[in-house]
Amino acid sequence: MDLWLEGRTVLITGASKGIGAAAAIAFAAEGCNLHLTARSADELAEVAAKARETARGDVSIIVHVMDLTAPGACKVLTDAVGDIDILLNNAGVIPGGDLDAIDEARWREGWELKVFGYIGMTRLVYKRMRERGQGVIINNIGNAGERYDADYVAGTTGNAALMAFTRALGGRSLDHGVRIVGVNPGPVDTDRIYKLLRNRAEAWLGDESQWPELQKRYPLGRPAHLREIVDLVLFLASDRSGYTSGAIFTVDGGITARASII
Repeated sequence: MDLWLEGRTVLITGASKGIGAAAAIAFAAEGCNLHLTARSADELAEVAAKARETARGDVSIIVHVMDLTAPGACKVLTDAVGDIDILLNNAGVIPGGDLDAIDEARWREGWELKVFGYIGMTRLVYKRMRERGQGVIINNIGNAGERYDADYVAGTTGNAALMAFTRALGGRSLDHGVRIVGVNPGPVDTDRIYKLLRNRAEAWLGDESQWPELQKRYPLGRPAHLREIVDLVLFLASDRSGYTSGAIFTVDGGITARASII
């Protein structure tokens, strides 16, 4: 299916690894021009090189090495990239732990990049898109925002806030030609999920090497492949999804939909 994305300009935050890196490579393969940002210059350069190898045509790939939690960083970035067609908000990892484990400082630090980072980037980019009468903003959030987890209390609360933000703004944005949507991945085949599994295995089973036993509980006995998330992101970014706004799409193998009294 041709997604008609060739020639579009995409800004991806948190593009140095995981879903952000996979999305960069996939958008380049569709012929999109890229602006990629993250803190690690080496990792960004590696992603950019891979994206150029798979790119359709002569695309532009520009990296912006920066910390989006620094004062004024979001404005510096949006001024540097100028007008874009697609924003993928993806930067940020909120630490796991229960209410006792996550003190106020760690809670605020986790929210600064993901929650307030998404909101800050959206505020600036949406204004430009609204003036042009077109654009797409995709928030990569996470299924903890709808499957509440006391052992991930800062993350589950932050993700729920971003879901509300996406729905509230996306419910009106199409009046200005702009679509705002969210994606809620569950477990995904990245370094982060295996770290989580090891930590949970240590806490629950007393042995981090038992993490494969926990993975067996996932649908199909595995986390989602990166492409199973990224292909949805590409579709939502395309005009083939032109009537979609203010919606959240959960990709977790049905984990959120499961219910049990035990």
